[in-house]
Amino acid sequence: MSASSYPEISFEARMATVEFRIDEDRAHITVDDTICRDCSTRGCITACPANLFVPTAAGGILFNYEQCFECGTCYLVCNREGAITWTYPEGGHGVVFHRS
Repeated sequence: MSASSYPEISFEARMATVEFRIDEDRAHITVDDTICRDCSTRGCITACPANLFVPTAAGGILFNYEQCFECGTCYLVCNREGAITWTYPEGGHGVVFHRS
């Protein structure tokens, strides 16, 4: 089957198949804003496919874990030791992909 025979699916339709089960007690990713202030590359901002990293006016980075795809890209591109702590969400929490 060729790629051209697959139906076009909008981004909105794809996102409608995603459920985020948020753990209110423990974030699976934490960002140390003080370490991020000295970062010159800020790879996490450009690499995150969900655009969850936002630079702050004070020079730090704000991170919203609630809609994280758990891909680990931020952790892999970060060049500052200790800036990002990444662990898998506890059982029953995290991103769930459903078939449409």
